[in-house]
Amino acid sequence: MTFDIQTWVNAASFAAAGIAIGFGAIGAAVGEGYAASQAALAIGSRPEQSGDILKLMLVGQAVAESASIFALVVAMLLLFTDQAPHTINIAVSLSAGICIGFGAMGSGIGSGFPAGAACVGTARQPAASGRLMTNMLVGSAVCQTPAIFSLVIAFILIFTDFSDRALSPTWAAILGAGISTGLSAIGPGIGGGLVAKASCEGVARHPANAAPVTNLMLLAQAVTQTTAIYGLLISFILIFRVFPETETISRPMALLSSGICMGLGAFGPGVGEGFAGMAAVDWLSRNIKAAGELTRTMLVGQAVAESTGIYSLVIALIMIFVF
Repeated sequence: MTFDIQTWVNAASFAAAGIAIGFGAIGAAVGEGYAASQAALAIGSRPEQSGDILKLMLVGQAVAESASIFALVVAMLLLFTDQAPHTINIAVSLSAGICIGFGAMGSGIGSGFPAGAACVGTARQPAASGRLMTNMLVGSAVCQTPAIFSLVIAFILIFTDFSDRALSPTWAAILGAGISTGLSAIGPGIGGGLVAKASCEGVARHPANAAPVTNLMLLAQAVTQTTAIYGLLISFILIFRVFPETETISRPMALLSSGICMGLGAFGPGVGEGFAGMAAVDWLSRNIKAAGELTRTMLVGQAVAESTGIYSLVIALIMIFVF
């Protein structure tokens, strides 16, 4: 049995579509389930608030669901977009599927945390349900940022013509680009959710402190997202830099490894910085007078946690520009 290039390209598109929605469905389902579990706990303690709690749960689940919708859109494009019969398009399809499949995971899980906390908070402070809804929406929206990065890279990969590039090492650069943004989105998505969860709990605890708590949440989430930006940066370099043709295996492996390095290296800092932000936001609502000390400690701690992501960025850049 023999296969032509078009058959291999089609097969890669089918495999990529399965990877995109298969992995992309995991995070959203976990996040939505967590929100529903917390809503059930809240309604159990305050059945008279079931209407407001149910509304919060559904809105929060809708936001968490958006990450998997991104994956669904990319999967449909992979299935129904006619890819030219060129060997490089095998790598293009697989990279796009990996990028959005992994990239949707962290944002889906992270968005579930503030939704659950807002439901529990409404049971404790019914009068603050409006502020909790606003805080939840803002925090959940920021959690979706890494998934949007993955969606952008997947679109660029699918709709860019790479047929005039040298097959080797371009295939490795394209695969590395999808892996870099896809994997680097997981940690920041979860970390941002941890911060937003603490913010919703803080607003429920002391509604009068909602403004400073929300401001600190946004600052902590901004720092948490930085390693996802490193992954996006490496992807842009790998996609838009034209690499000369090579017959050696070392150059493609260096480019592929740069994407793996940055993707995995961003996971820990994203989650770790989320822990630091979560504790600072939580205690700001309890002791507003300590705002300065809490903010300073949080930023210093996040900066140190960020260093490991910077190490990955440096090694990834060395593999792209030196070897």
